[in-house]
Amino acid sequence: MPSKSVGIIYKHHHAPAKLEAGKLEAWFKKRNIRVFLEEMQTQGALDGRCEAPLVIPKTVNWVVVLGGDGTLLGAARRTGRYGAPILGVNLGGLGFLTGTPLQDLYTVIELMVEGRLEMERRVMLETKVIRNGQGACEFQVLNDVVINKATLARIIDLDVTINDEFLTTFRADGLIISTPTGSTAYNLSAGGPILYPTMENFILTPICPFTLTNRPIIIPDTSVIQVEMRKESEETVILTFDGQVGFDLCYGDRVCIRKSKKKIKLFRAPQQSYFKVLRTKLMWGGVTYNKNAVD
Repeated sequence: MPSKSVGIIYKHHHAPAKLEAGKLEAWFKKRNIRVFLEEMQTQGALDGRCEAPLVIPKTVNWVVVLGGDGTLLGAARRTGRYGAPILGVNLGGLGFLTGTPLQDLYTVIELMVEGRLEMERRVMLETKVIRNGQGACEFQVLNDVVINKATLARIIDLDVTINDEFLTTFRADGLIISTPTGSTAYNLSAGGPILYPTMENFILTPICPFTLTNRPIIIPDTSVIQVEMRKESEETVILTFDGQVGFDLCYGDRVCIRKSKKKIKLFRAPQQSYFKVLRTKLMWGGVTYNKNAVD
């Protein structure tokens, strides 16, 4: 009987990912490793407690994700909290999370199976919506939670408290609550800072704030964040998880955000430091002179 098992999650409606998943399945089976295949859904359920049943058992030893960062985020929500470390293989675009290029796949997989691949533990966010005193929605995310309006160019007023102490009312297009892992996602586009991914902090970043002195703020991950709409909105206000799953908020809802009790485990690709990823993905040119030049 196989003593080890692996889950393979591949990008939805993506022929190359499906092809590579089949090849990888055969590779594992030759080594007497049981394989569970799952195609990632296009989007998550609108009710945070109604996700589709897992195809991959909670007891697998590893999870391999074939796709881009979006596929990995979906996999993290579905399987990460159960403790199996995840290897992201980049078949997509930018690839901050899916750090292993396809050409290195089997070299890295060998290291993973042999237990010689380094692993990082990343903080996750746990978000709960309280409506009329009852829990209406609950989700765990790796990147971020975003509150904004469905209508463009409309300001929303959001009252924010940290550990029951009032912080401020953000008048903005929306608000991003991000983990360090998510700091290079929507947070970065909105002018927020980049945090090293294993740090234990959160970032609150207003989206296009009306008051220019409303700036991003970094807080400890021991903080409990609560967000409420200051006044009723004529337009739909949406709470979005990792940019993939949406939930419509109502006036009077209280959004409670805290650190999840679970951390996600991500394998780190060999010879791939975080600073190298930043230089490559963000196209940082480095110094503008040759440091080896002789004056």
